[in-house]
Amino acid sequence: MGADLGSPFGRGRGGPGGWYILDEPELHFDADIVVPDLAGWRAERLPADARKQAFFSIAPDWVAEIASPATTQRDRLLKVPLYAARGVAHLWLIEPVDARVEAYKLVDSRWSWLGTWAEEREARIPPFDAVPLDLVALWEWTGLRG
Repeated sequence: MGADLGSPFGRGRGGPGGWYILDEPELHFDADIVVPDLAGWRAERLPADARKQAFFSIAPDWVAEIASPATTQRDRLLKVPLYAARGVAHLWLIEPVDARVEAYKLVDSRWSWLGTWAEEREARIPPFDAVPLDLVALWEWTGLRG
């Protein structure tokens, strides 16, 4: 998923660019330290010097959590509310075994469900809806589906 988003949104190859996307960045929110599976900042919100730090204290604009039996409960019960409290604008909950992406947008400090995407060849999921994602190919690549 990170590679599929990184080229068009991070590097601007085949897409608009303007994002800084990382796998498993360490986020420090005061005493709370979390590591989302993926996170992205709009480039204008993350100064170049902040990109060189060992951890990030600026909340990302987007996070994605990829479900696994060991992490799903912690992701949904602890991390998701923390992301809302810190003002993360977009959240994806990715369920590779079920071949599903749920997307949410923060509205008035609460998560608003945007939709669920599953076996689409051209899924346009905010905030990365400028470029379609081939979810069928992604699920096949994981080896969990297809």
